Amino acid sequence: MAILAAGIMGVVNAVIRPLVLLLTLPINLVTLGLFTLVINAVMLQFVAYLAPGFIIETFRAAFWGALIISLVSWL
Repeated sequence: MAILAAGIMGVVNAVIRPLVLLLTLPINLVTLGLFTLVINAVMLQFVAYLAPGFIIETFRAAFWGALIISLVSWL
């Protein structure tokens, strides 16, 4: 299940996330890029919706998960 969720996350990050970032560019500029964390959290919840067995119950949990993923990606 984890490999399936990772694969779906890769496809979402490669296809859907750039489009969403482009559409929310004005908000991102106003918030100096912090809105990107919200977008990452929404993408993580979307993956949880698509992947069976991968459950994220609240938006707060998705936000913290997106923050951790962002920090690990940055490192």
